[in-house]
Amino acid sequence: MRIYERYFARQIYLAFIFILFAFSGLFFFFDLINELNTVGHGNYKFTLAVLRVALQTPSRFYEIIPVAALISAIYVFAQMAASEFTIFRVSGLSTGAALRSLLKIGIPMVLVTYIIGEVVGPYADQLSERVRLEALGSSVSSNFQSGVWVKDTLTAKENGEQVTRFVNVGTLNPDATIANVRIYEFDSKFRLSNVRIAKSGVYEPPGHWKLTDVTDTQLVDADKQALDPEDALNPIYRAKETTLPSYSLRSELTPNILSVLLVSPDRMSMFNLFRYIQHLTENHQDAQRYQIAFWRKILYPFAVFVMLILSLPFAYLHTRAGVVGMKVFGGIMIGMSFQLFNTLFSHIGNLNTWPAPITAAAPALAYLALGLIGLKWVERH
Repeated sequence: MRIYERYFARQIYLAFIFILFAFSGLFFFFDLINELNTVGHGNYKFTLAVLRVALQTPSRFYEIIPVAALISAIYVFAQMAASEFTIFRVSGLSTGAALRSLLKIGIPMVLVTYIIGEVVGPYADQLSERVRLEALGSSVSSNFQSGVWVKDTLTAKENGEQVTRFVNVGTLNPDATIANVRIYEFDSKFRLSNVRIAKSGVYEPPGHWKLTDVTDTQLVDADKQALDPEDALNPIYRAKETTLPSYSLRSELTPNILSVLLVSPDRMSMFNLFRYIQHLTENHQDAQRYQIAFWRKILYPFAVFVMLILSLPFAYLHTRAGVVGMKVFGGIMIGMSFQLFNTLFSHIGNLNTWPAPITAAAPALAYLALGLIGLKWVERH
């Protein structure tokens, strides 16, 4: 058993490495072409574009690994179908034993996928964004032209009431400093009580932001003031504006929470996703998109096993049933359809607010069923 498993593993791993780098090289070329539109702006030169795209390679590896595992296994089995694998079958190798051996071969691939997706990929993506932003001298922003909007809820120290803030960060710099900040603060009854505008801010642990050049506008409820003939003619709220050179703001927001906005949810680590989901949940915000991304992060490496199961039926198709190239092409189509279906199902699940675990697991389960049906079919025929 160990001899043929080593033989399978050596052949599959060699083909896997070749296909992984071949596909990543193709994506590198297309990503670099896409990046050329930005070259020439500010200090963003061609060498920095190459560095940025190179730093995105680990994330490309993460996306490609299941497909590369499928294609490499199909290629090896298609070559062995008329020779080595047939001899193994005649020698008593059952389908179940072949499947167990194949899953053992997939374990290192799953571990590599987890390491890249959790450690290497997110860190490299953040570096990639910083290279681009520092060269362009620009900031990270959300889909809004006004910048990033974040909800911040905390308990006031003075009276213990809940304070809700909506923070607008116009510029989020790669070094985690912020600029062009606007803070709208509401009391426990959701009445606007304070508006702060600051030119810049830097985080001072634990739990404070030091804002500079602050304009603090406090809205005072006239009903709480002493009754006076002049006050009776005033509006319900009166604004009291104060200018401060600096202000220490207590906040639940941290640079780590803001830094998740540097990368898309699909390229964040599970730890950062979990922490950001907690923040959104505590502030009663919709976390569906990030929950789906979190469960996809958990389940996606196991897609390697699903792809390997899909590849095994090709070992039972003899050479006369089709040339190796056609089988490999079929494997590429299956792998691409899995990636397409996986992405499409995530968007559909987000739109329909389906449970995140089901949304993340459904594509892999569907292709797992397809692979098992294929194994049953080749056994019977």
